Amino acid sequence: MKLVILILYFAILIAIGLYCRKNATDVNGFVLGGRSVGPWLTAFAYGTSYFSAVVFVGYAGQFGWKYGIAATWAGIGNAIIGSLLAWVILGRRTRIMTQHLNSATMPQFFGERFGSKSLKIGASVIIFIFLIPYTASLYNGLSRLFGMAFSIDYSVCIIIMAILTAIYVIAGGYMATAINDFIQGIIMLIGIVAVIAAVLNSKGGFIAALNGLASISDETVSSTPGVFASFFGPDPLNLMFVVILTSLGTWGLPQMVQKFYAIKDEASISKGTIISTVFALVVAGGCYFLGGFGRLFSDQIDIAANGYDSVVPTMLSNLSPGMIALVVILVLSASMSTLSSLVITSSSTLTIDFLKDNFIKDMEEKKQVLFIRAFVVVFIAISAVLALVQYKVGVTFIAQMMGVSWGALAGAFLAPFMYSLYSKKVTTASCWVCFIGSSVVMILNIVARSSFPAIMQSPINLGAITMIAGIILVPVISIFTPKPDKELVEDSFACYNKKSLVAQKTALSDEEEDIA
Repeated sequence: MKLVILILYFAILIAIGLYCRKNATDVNGFVLGGRSVGPWLTAFAYGTSYFSAVVFVGYAGQFGWKYGIAATWAGIGNAIIGSLLAWVILGRRTRIMTQHLNSATMPQFFGERFGSKSLKIGASVIIFIFLIPYTASLYNGLSRLFGMAFSIDYSVCIIIMAILTAIYVIAGGYMATAINDFIQGIIMLIGIVAVIAAVLNSKGGFIAALNGLASISDETVSSTPGVFASFFGPDPLNLMFVVILTSLGTWGLPQMVQKFYAIKDEASISKGTIISTVFALVVAGGCYFLGGFGRLFSDQIDIAANGYDSVVPTMLSNLSPGMIALVVILVLSASMSTLSSLVITSSSTLTIDFLKDNFIKDMEEKKQVLFIRAFVVVFIAISAVLALVQYKVGVTFIAQMMGVSWGALAGAFLAPFMYSLYSKKVTTASCWVCFIGSSVVMILNIVARSSFPAIMQSPINLGAITMIAGIILVPVISIFTPKPDKELVEDSFACYNKKSLVAQKTALSDEEEDIA
């Protein structure tokens, strides 16, 4: 039954990819779906790119074990800050200005917005460096689940996932990814609700499970009785950093922000905001809520020997075969949707922002699409090879880089991008400070972690700090550095002043019209 479900799932993904070939004939169609993607597809594409196997298996297990039921705050933060506020603050302005500047990628946006070719190249280099280890890490969460469900080698899982993702992304581009994300999102919604119900039922229901969690103590963590079932858990400060990184971080991740480029119209933004928020609340809130009960299975888990990635698979190991099949499809969906989003971002950035005009002058449209497709294969192959190397050789560097990459990307782009949509005073120098500062600090965290203050040794805490620092530094540095070209800035912001005729249900007219 598990194999039949998997084969059917894979067949649907490939069929959608082939169906969407007609929408991927030019750069705008391949990378942005022709900027005609409706609210449901955009919202689900945003959500499924947000939450991968890293969240379901890695973060849910790790933070649930550390903070207990209070880890649910991370999911609530993901919904309110990472989804609702991101759509409200960034959605409309991103869609309007990126279309006005004719930019399909984040580096291209910086290049056009500031009239800086070097800023465009710098942003593309940062994306290239930090998205690859992030992409490789997506395979990690699948290893234990596939071993538990099918008793097959993890290498087979990596290869199958890589090939199938490559097929439907290369064939149908962003539109195929968006439609598949919608299907994968529905699976994630149904799956997380069913899994939570099954796991809690195995422990006597919600109240019994909560009481069981309250009776667990760990003197190495906290001496407070019932701390793992408390409102803020044993370590509210570090939990706050988790919420900031995993929620606010999405505002600066290229693969997330790019979803706003493709929104169809005003109504799609309003509906997409609600849909995306509800999706995040169920999926992210559900994942962290589930992980919060991990210590109920402490008699079966050896964190020292198997790490936090063993927590969630152990919680699921005694479920029925049908439920395990659903879990595998859930995690596979989460990983493949995020993988497809990342490789489109990486390949389009490398082609449009790095090769085009810098190395291959006047690259025509068809050749750009061809290069993007070729780089999709390259990026998926590299990520698969890195995942295989980590699995076979046990290299921990790649796993460390995943946490570092999120912090580096968000720290580099969040503040410059957000302020550039709202303020005419942002300078090129302030962007460079965030680009270089965040990247260097996060890399140093890998090679010299022990030299950092205790609170900054965690990549999660440091990533959150770099984001907050950028929000403070960009306006301050912009005061003291050379001002941007006034004509260039006015042209960029002219898009917000364009007149649009809309229906009266959207905006009331100042003049009364004679209705015949």
